[in-house]
Amino acid sequence: MKSRVANRPLAEVRLVDLREEFRRAHKSSPISESLRAAIALRLEEKTQAMVLINRRGYSWSCLCRSCGAFVQCENCSIALTYHKNRHKLECHYCGFTANPPKRCPKCDGEYMYFVGDGAERVEEYLAAQFTSARIARLDRDTVRTKSEFQNVLGAFAKGETDVLVGTQMVAKGHDFQRVTLVGVVAADLALGRPDFRAAEKSFQLLTQVAGRAGRGELSGEVLVETYYPEHYAIQFAARQDYEPFYEKESHFRRMLHYPPFAALASVLIRDKKVENAIRWSRALQTYFAPFEQRGVKVLGPAAAPLARLRKEYRFQFLLKSPQRSALSQALAGALDFCAKKEIPETAVVVDVDPASLT
Repeated sequence: MKSRVANRPLAEVRLVDLREEFRRAHKSSPISESLRAAIALRLEEKTQAMVLINRRGYSWSCLCRSCGAFVQCENCSIALTYHKNRHKLECHYCGFTANPPKRCPKCDGEYMYFVGDGAERVEEYLAAQFTSARIARLDRDTVRTKSEFQNVLGAFAKGETDVLVGTQMVAKGHDFQRVTLVGVVAADLALGRPDFRAAEKSFQLLTQVAGRAGRGELSGEVLVETYYPEHYAIQFAARQDYEPFYEKESHFRRMLHYPPFAALASVLIRDKKVENAIRWSRALQTYFAPFEQRGVKVLGPAAAPLARLRKEYRFQFLLKSPQRSALSQALAGALDFCAKKEIPETAVVVDVDPASLT
């Protein structure tokens, strides 16, 4: 889309360099001083603000300061997220929960520390900073049904809420006329994901949430907090300029043979016994090797980004080819190969054109 309705101007986007903020203040807080001041101004003006932080919970994880170990899920290779309102550590993949330990499960150290701020922590901080403001949170922890979702958004639309904090739920196509400020906390979180679409998804989310500000007669402003303001995805998102981003991103995709310039498939091998997953992965590696001569680039096997999920160990191949027909031949034969080697059908997951590699 080239313009907004009624040719209204796009919201002004300003990058907040968190490195400079830390140099000045020598301390960190859930939101920057720039964003805190901008929210205070909107409260004085009696307009509304939205704050996006794409992390659920109160803290990202629980860490032992003695040995450096995170408290991990029993079923998945991921650190548990702390939810203060339930006083529970929770896995967002399998649903496993545990009480926060007073001592480290690995070294018995007594110095347990909560690391990182989530949406629940940001909401609590804003409530403490602006005691008279009406603050609400929109994420999967506060709204689990359609009616709860509509109640939170309905109260915000009626002006019964001053500041709405949330995960990517707050970015999706809402039209609130009195929102003059959008703040994005930890905007570069997604850039570190092991996925070739990380920059694209970050750009998409930032431009999408920027569109929530200044949709009415009042002008809008967007503050994007980042430790990496030089990244091209953040720079082009700040300008809300799609075409230069597309050119830059497509250049990288073409060089590295990723879609849309090559066909891509993910082959995941999984089992509750790590020995089985390794043995089957090596067998498939032998099968895929000859296809390298036919133009199919085979990456792996390697531990999947989430190496253990719901008690299953996972190894992954990535197959890339400029010719979709060559990729299809490799995959079609792989299923027959697995049957001959008595590899269970449920142990192999083939995903052609995967939406995500994580």
